[in-house]
Amino acid sequence: MARKTYSEEFRRDAVELYRSTPGATVVGIAGDLGIMDGTLSAWLKAAGVEVQRRPGGRSGPPGPEGETPEQELARLRARVSELEADQRKLNSERDILRAAAKYFGRGDALVTRFQFVADHRDAFEVKRMCQIVEVARTSFYAWEAGAEARAVADEELAARIRAVHAEDPGNRAYGAPRVTAELNDGAPAEARVNHKRVARVMASNGIAGIRLRRRVRTTIPEPADQQVPDLLERNFTADAPNRVYVGDITYLPCGDGRNLYLATVIDCFSRRLVGWSIADHMRTELVEDALLAAHRERGGLTGAIFHSDHGAQYTSRAYADLCDRLGVTRSMGAVGSSADNALAESFNATLKRETLAGAPGWDTPAQARRAVFAWSTRYNTRRRHSACGQISPSAYEARRSPATLPTAA
Repeated sequence: MARKTYSEEFRRDAVELYRSTPGATVVGIAGDLGIMDGTLSAWLKAAGVEVQRRPGGRSGPPGPEGETPEQELARLRARVSELEADQRKLNSERDILRAAAKYFGRGDALVTRFQFVADHRDAFEVKRMCQIVEVARTSFYAWEAGAEARAVADEELAARIRAVHAEDPGNRAYGAPRVTAELNDGAPAEARVNHKRVARVMASNGIAGIRLRRRVRTTIPEPADQQVPDLLERNFTADAPNRVYVGDITYLPCGDGRNLYLATVIDCFSRRLVGWSIADHMRTELVEDALLAAHRERGGLTGAIFHSDHGAQYTSRAYADLCDRLGVTRSMGAVGSSADNALAESFNATLKRETLAGAPGWDTPAQARRAVFAWSTRYNTRRRHSACGQISPSAYEARRSPATLPTAA
């Protein structure tokens, strides 16, 4: 709060401060002293001190001594120009930062910053952009000089990626991770490529793995006479082969409204398709044949867990009896929850995506059987699987545990 009474000495000091301060203003001095500017003006008037006033009668800081009105006008115009230039600079910086915020949403790698400068050089000054994104102009120009060479290298890489897709029909479904593994398999260190670069080149050249266009649910739930617990709880892993399996039934469209049905038995350790069966029906024999095929392939399933959904085939008494004879412990997810059997669901989706390649179905049942047989064999022995470190399930089993499996009879 401002003081209401002031000593005579304080008043004299205030007047002397105003008189002795170059360019002083009543408002400025009053503010410094914590008094009202009207109070200071009264003291100055009483002391006979002339208050400096700017053109137009407003008090304010005087210009340089001896400055004419024309000179003051020129000086003020120059100052306005400086302020306008500063404002343009700030606006430019703001616009650059806004563009950069959207651009760097996908990462702030050094090459991304170089690419940002290159992509926006027609809109902003290169020097200013380099300052804002904190890269040296010399480094940017050096990077830009190599752009043509990189473009040629990217074209060559795109050709190699297309060759991977064309090498085998199954490869057409490969995305960036599997394509990278295929390109790097057996390649010397200097020829290896990064999966991010492969993804970028695939995207820029419109190269993509085949994606499944539709998904049809075929599970027909049936209340079980015997309660079977969920022993996996969505943990689809195992520490060795022949310990934990999952399976499911999927339909194979064959035209004219006809379907075949595929039952699977998949090892959670390696994702290997150990047993499978195809039929034109979904009776219990379909899943029994798939489990018996796995039993023959492994030379026995004693002690293994088999996890499925609550389809009528898996809850039947005949299937329960077969599991008991083979020494298999049953496990089931919740009714109506595909996530509880996600590994088998994912396998079915991959099979259809890579065999049908977007087609609605096969022309004949025989054609469907051949396609599934060829794909299943390749899936186990050649197809790279992300869960196996981008090698095939069979290679993964051989590398991780070559002597743990029983010999098939």
